[in-house]
Formats: sequence, C-alpha cells, structure tokens
Amino acid sequence: MLRRFWLLFAQAVTVLLALLFIVATLKPQWLQRQGSFGRQLANPIIALQEVAPSFSDKPAPGSYAEAAERATPAVVSIFSSKDTAPRSTPQANDPLFRYFFGDGGAMRQEPVSSLGSGVIVSPDGYILTNHHVVAGANEIEVALPDGRKAAAKLVGSDPETDLAVLKINLNHLPAITLGRMDRVHVGDVVLAIGNPFGVGQTVTMGIISALGRNHLDISAFENFIQTDAAINPGNSGGALVDTQGNLVGINTAIYSRNGGNMGIGFAIPVSTARSVMESIITTGTVTRGWIGVEPQDITSDIAESFNLQQDAGVIVAGVVQGGPADLGGIQPGDILTQVNKQSITDTSQLLNVIAQLKPGSSAVLHVLRKQKPMDITVSIGKRPPPPPQPDDTGTDGGGAE
Repeated sequence: MLRRFWLLFAQAVTVLLALLFIVATLKPQWLQRQGSFGRQLANPIIALQEVAPSFSDKPAPGSYAEAAERATPAVVSIFSSKDTAPRSTPQANDPLFRYFFGDGGAMRQEPVSSLGSGVIVSPDGYILTNHHVVAGANEIEVALPDGRKAAAKLVGSDPETDLAVLKINLNHLPAITLGRMDRVHVGDVVLAIGNPFGVGQTVTMGIISALGRNHLDISAFENFIQTDAAINPGNSGGALVDTQGNLVGINTAIYSRNGGNMGIGFAIPVSTARSVMESIITTGTVTRGWIGVEPQDITSDIAESFNLQQDAGVIVAGVVQGGPADLGGIQPGDILTQVNKQSITDTSQLLNVIAQLKPGSSAVLHVLRKQKPMDITVSIGKRPPPPPQPDDTGTDGGGAE
C-alpha cells in the first residue's frame, strides 16, 4: 500500500514538472503574474524599483487633493444659449426661393451658445456665476460633476460687478464653504476650478499675486484678486478656493494677448460676491449710493496746474444737473479729498465708497475750492442702472458717480 502511494506521488510530481516546463516554454508571461500575496512566481525581465504598497488613503505630501475634493462637487458647468438678430440667407436674392418661401424665408435666426462655470453656494440651489456668462440667455442649463443636469432660472444679475445669481431645483446639492477675505494674503496658494474650453472640470494651482486690483476696465466696480493659477475661457464664473477648499473668489477674467492663459487672471472677492448675491436674492437688484459727479484722478500735471500740494483726492470734472452733488453745492473744479472723514485717493475708491452709502442718508464731503477747504453735506441718491451695451451683454466701465 505504501509503495503504491509513493508511485502515485512520483507520477503526479512528474506531470506537474512537465506542465511547468511546457508553460515556461510556451507562456512564460503566466509565471510573471503576482500571487494572492503580491509575490511574483518569476523574476521580472529587467530590474525595477517600485514604491511599497500603502494601506493609507492620505494624499501625498504637498498635495491639494483634499481641498479639490471638498470644492469640486459644488463647481458646475453652465451652458447658455440666446437668439441673435435675423440674418439674410445666401438664397435671399433667388427669385425661385422667394416664390416658395416668401421674404420671411430669406431671413434666418441662429442661436448662439456659450460656456461658463458656476459655484453652488447654498443647498437650496443658488449658484454664483458671472453676468457675462448668462447675459441675454434664453435658456440656461447647469451640469453637475455627479452627472445631473437641470434648467436654471436667472434670479438676477449685476453688470457693474459682472455677477449673476441662478437657481436650480435639485435635491441633495453640494454647497461650497465661503472663505473670509481677512484671511487672504498675497502669496497664498489657491486653486482655480472650472470647465476651460469645455474639456471638463479642471483644477489648476497658483498663488494670489495681488489684491485690490482696479483700473482694468473690466467692470464699473473693481477690487479684483489677481492670481497666476491658470484661468482660460470657460473658467468664467468658476471657483477660486484656498488650500482648505473654501471659496475666496469667483473667476472672472484673464489678461491675454491670444485668448489663452498668460499667468494673469482676476477673480471677484468672495466678500463682494456674497454682498451682491444677498442683495439680489432679497430685493432682485443691487442698490448703491450715488451723488452725480464726474470724477477725474489728479495727475502730477493737474496738481501743478491747480497749484496743489498733494496728488491724492479727485477733481470734480462735471456735476449732474439736479443731482445730489449739484443740490448740495458741489461745483466743477472742486477737489474732493474725504467722504465722511474717509480719505479718497482716486476715482476708483470714490466710486466704491459712495456706492456703499445707503440712498437717502447724508454724507459730508470735504473739498478744496480755490485752495480753501470746506465741508459740504450731500444727500445720497440711488445709483441709476448702467446704460445697455450694443449687444446687451457688456458692463458699464465708468460714467458719472
């Protein structure tokens, strides 16, 4: 019995060795696959160094994966379309075409589509984006990163800051966490999230290059965050977030000579975006103060011609007849240096300071008139809406304050 057992064992070993020889000869790659415990049955073709397996889900040191993971679910793609003015077709002068289709058939109206991004800021479905992304749109569709899509309603927009608020009706919406501008500094690392060129959601990294950028002729009220995080067409309305995934800005514009990223992008601070959004949701519009003057920065030449000792403040180049400044006694040629004891350095600051005052309230303007200082009390009026642009999609880059 024992002898028979050993005979069967020897035959089995012989068969296994024969099979191993055949496999090694005909299918050597089979022997290079890893076993259940990660050990290889054969040596690799060349010597390789491989990182040891890790049982931790933590991202690599220096990674911003956690910030991106927090923020990206709330950044959406926005597809909008609007009708253009009717254009004549190439067959417009064909008598046979006119006979069958009439003069109306010679005109055609083609919808124009645009792409942008937006940020879900509330589980209730409110979305922040740029005014120019949805301006004049007949239809607006929002696509979420989780694959859901929904038609969006325009709650309101503010061309003077290039901001708009949309509303969608979906359940279980992810909302981004708003950051604080008092914790934002030049040199901070930031991530720009959006849908550039329609390729899909993209995250780019950079730093905050500057704060309070203005005089860019992008919008009437400018207080931009400048960043070198790559921002391209399609990123407009997307999120600029810090390394914790908190929203610090709404990506708005790029400085470019060829339409692509050149390392200079601009975002609207979250403080401005929040203020405008709350005003739009509450009242449907944004109400700002206005005094009705046309200010001009004081250059060195103007300072010399007026024999001024400083170049701070603004010169009143014109006064709107019947406006608050006119009724209060402001005259062309006055040098305005303070509003409610707050120093004014240029026209951009004056614009922002006056806009923050409540219509109906009073403000004390400190001016110099023919080298004589005086205080003039002015009743703040309501800033009129900006005039429509030729394509009804632009922003007001200036005008009287």
